[in-house]
Amino acid sequence: MGLVVPGGNLILRHVIGRRLVLRHRFWKAGEGTSREGGVSGIGKVAVVLSVGEKEAGEGETRRQEWVGLPGRHQAAFSSAESARYGCIMVKETTYYDVLGVKPNASQEELKKAYRKLALKYHPDKNPNEGEKFKQISQAYEVLSDSKKRELYDKGGEQAIKEGGSGSSFGSPMDIFDMFFGGSGRMQRERRGKNVVHQLSVTLEDLYNGATRKLALQKNVICDKCEGRGGKKGAVECCLNCRGTGMQIRIHQIGPGMVQQIQSVCMECQGHGERINPKDRCKSCNGRKIVREKKILEVHIDKGMKDGQKITFHGEGDQEPGLEPGDIIIVLDQKDHSLFTRRGEDLVMSMDIQLVEALCGFQKPIAMLDNRTIIITSHPGQIVKHGDVKCVINEGMPIYRRPYEKGRLIIEFKVIFPESGFLCSDKLCLLEKLLPPRQEVEEAEEMDQVELVDFDPSQERRQHYNGEAYDDDEHHPRGGVQCQTS
Repeated sequence: MGLVVPGGNLILRHVIGRRLVLRHRFWKAGEGTSREGGVSGIGKVAVVLSVGEKEAGEGETRRQEWVGLPGRHQAAFSSAESARYGCIMVKETTYYDVLGVKPNASQEELKKAYRKLALKYHPDKNPNEGEKFKQISQAYEVLSDSKKRELYDKGGEQAIKEGGSGSSFGSPMDIFDMFFGGSGRMQRERRGKNVVHQLSVTLEDLYNGATRKLALQKNVICDKCEGRGGKKGAVECCLNCRGTGMQIRIHQIGPGMVQQIQSVCMECQGHGERINPKDRCKSCNGRKIVREKKILEVHIDKGMKDGQKITFHGEGDQEPGLEPGDIIIVLDQKDHSLFTRRGEDLVMSMDIQLVEALCGFQKPIAMLDNRTIIITSHPGQIVKHGDVKCVINEGMPIYRRPYEKGRLIIEFKVIFPESGFLCSDKLCLLEKLLPPRQEVEEAEEMDQVELVDFDPSQERRQHYNGEAYDDDEHHPRGGVQCQTS
C-alpha cells in the first residue's frame, strides 16, 4: 500500500504474509492535494480495487492494523505513524470542501470557516443562496461532532445517513442560532411536536366574536408512576443498546469495505431502558403516558380571518424529558349566503328594479350582528347596472380594533321589465319622458337586418354541423359507387 506525504515521495509499504494491492487517495497535509498512482487530484474516495496473494519479501515483516479492513485483509499504517507523517485518510472530502478546510482541520479552524461562510450566505443577506447555506450548515453539523466526523471520515455521507448519526439533519437556522447565541430550538429544551386542528366558524362568529369548546384526546404523563413507567428503581438501562435506543450492525459489502447500519433496538423498542413486566405501572403499562380528554375553550376575537391561527402553548402531547408542544387551532370560515369577505370589507350583490334605478329606492339589509340598516338612493340619482357603491364603517370589525370597521360594498344589478309590458301609446308617453334617442341617417349602401335573441345551444349545433360538413368535404364517406366502364 502506497502512502503519499508532503514532498510526494512513496515511503511506506506493508505486506502481511500476502500482498494487499490497494489503491487509496490520501490527503497531503499542508498542501490540500493528493496523489494517486502519480496523478494529482483532490483527495476524495478511498477504494479497494483488488486483493492479491504474494509471499512477503525481505524487509516486509511489519504488521499494522487499519480499522475498517476485516480480519486477514488488514494492513495499514497506525495512528502514530499517520500523525508522524502528517497524513489523514478519509473516504470523501465533500463536507471539508464545502467549508474550505483540510481533513485534518482543528475544531477552531472549522468554527472560523463556518462563521465566515454562514454570515456570507445567510438568507437575510443572500436570499438566493438558501441551498448553499443549507450545505454549509450540514457540513458543520457533521464535522463539529467528533463521533459524526469519525463516521464520515470512514464511510462518507452515506455512513452518516445509515450509521449511528441518524438520517436527518438539524435546521440550518437552529445551527446558526446556536453558534451565534440566538434563541434557536437547539438552545432551548427539546420540545414535542405541535398538533394542528381545524375549527369551522361562520362569518357571524368572525364578525361578533365567539367562544367555542373543542374536545381533544392528548397524551399526558402518568401521575401514578410520575412518568417512570414502573416502581422506583425498576427501570434498568438496556444492555443491548447501552441506553441509546439504537443498535449498530457492521455489514461487509466487499473486500475491505464495511458499512455501519443503525436500527431501533429490538430489546427495548428504542426507549433505551427496560422494565420487568411485574414491576410495570398498572395504569400506563410501562408506557409512562396515558390518554386523557381535554376540553379547550377557543376564544374567537372580532375581526379574525379565515385561516388565522390560535395557539395554546404547551398544551400538546406530554412525554417524559420533553417540553410539551403547542396545540394550534386554524380557523376555517364557512361560506355565507349574502356576504363575501374581502379583507376588512363585506361585499354583497343587490338586485333593483328599473323604476328604482331611475326614481330612487330604499332597501333594508340584515347585518351580521342582527341589526337592520336601510340604504337610500334619492330620486334623480340614477343607479346603472353594474354600479358599485359602499357604506362606510359597516364592514368587518378590524382585528384588535373592534370599534373600527371596513366598508360594506354593494354591487347593483338592474332588473329590466319583460318585453310587451307597455302598450304602444304608453311607450310613446315614456319616450317623451326619457332623453331622446340617437337618430340614424340611412344610406343606400346600408342593409337592414333583423335582431333576434341569442341561443347558445343553437350555436353549438351549427358548430357541430359545420365540422361534419368540413369532414365530408375533405374525407368523403365510403359507400356504394356507380360502376364505370
